[in-house]
Amino acid sequence: MGGDHGPPVVVAGVRDYRKRHGGAGVRFLLHGDEASIRAEMAKNGLGEDVCDVRHTDKVVAMTEKPAQAMRRGKGSSLWNAIEAVKSGEAGAVVSAGNTGALMAISKLLLRMSAHGLERPAIVASWPTLRGVTAVLDVGANVESDAEQLVEFAIMGEAFHAAVHGGDRPTIGILNVGSEDMKGHEEVREAARILREGGFGLAYKGFVEGDDIAKGTVDVVVTDGFTGNIALKTAEGVARFISALMKEALTSSVSAKAGALLALPALRRMRQKIDPSAINGGPLLGLNGIVVKSHGGADAKGYGNAIRIAVDLARSDYLKKVSESLNRLTIVLEQPAVDSVAMETPQ
Repeated sequence: MGGDHGPPVVVAGVRDYRKRHGGAGVRFLLHGDEASIRAEMAKNGLGEDVCDVRHTDKVVAMTEKPAQAMRRGKGSSLWNAIEAVKSGEAGAVVSAGNTGALMAISKLLLRMSAHGLERPAIVASWPTLRGVTAVLDVGANVESDAEQLVEFAIMGEAFHAAVHGGDRPTIGILNVGSEDMKGHEEVREAARILREGGFGLAYKGFVEGDDIAKGTVDVVVTDGFTGNIALKTAEGVARFISALMKEALTSSVSAKAGALLALPALRRMRQKIDPSAINGGPLLGLNGIVVKSHGGADAKGYGNAIRIAVDLARSDYLKKVSESLNRLTIVLEQPAVDSVAMETPQ
């Protein structure tokens, strides 16, 4: 029921997912106002064989603060959908609703999979010259210590393998330089743990901001403050470039003629940077799969968020993350070995 559009986009997103990805073996539990949902199901040709409707007239507003949502949200469409994952009735939940409420209620009901992780990490699928790079965190954790950065690396690697393919995704930590001595203590310590911890990850070292778009590594790890600024800067630059191109290609008759000739190439470029194609940011670190769709997503974008949720639910993502986080706990509990100068007997 949340997001900018509610049931019209959510139900159409179900149809889009089935049209583009087949939908075999996937059923949908749609939580919210039954009359509104069934009206959209009829418009989109979806029947009882595909969707179950779970009625509630209680909705978490987009303007509610997380604390309010936790106090008053029980029985809402958002709460009930997350609870379905907790009970095992659903394999994943997708929501375009209130991000803070989704995160708070998910943490409350599903709990965190790692003791040191205070909040879930939000991962963004970033289009690059080589395909797609997973960048995390992009806004959930403003500050992150070395242990949390390593947890992000573990979760990001498992996410990329499950959703974007590849047997051994490569990992880098975002830093102000690629040299080992660069950056603050937390990123240097995280790098040491990844190198020496025996996690079996393909850690490639520090990467810089321009490495994200190059696709230098498959997973870029950073704190939520830096990641959110990087993401929004990239989105702003993309809109700026699109505006410049539109202005240039419509500036004269000859420019319009050239644009017409280049139309197939321009369409391919637009598809690559289309936000709908990469919509869907999982909240990693929970004991369950929760995917946040952009509030203003269209049906195609919501369908892509569903695809990410299904891919994660069908993978061994949660098991793989649990095993690696257990290994991290063992590494962190090992006592530090200090070198002691021994005096040679005379």
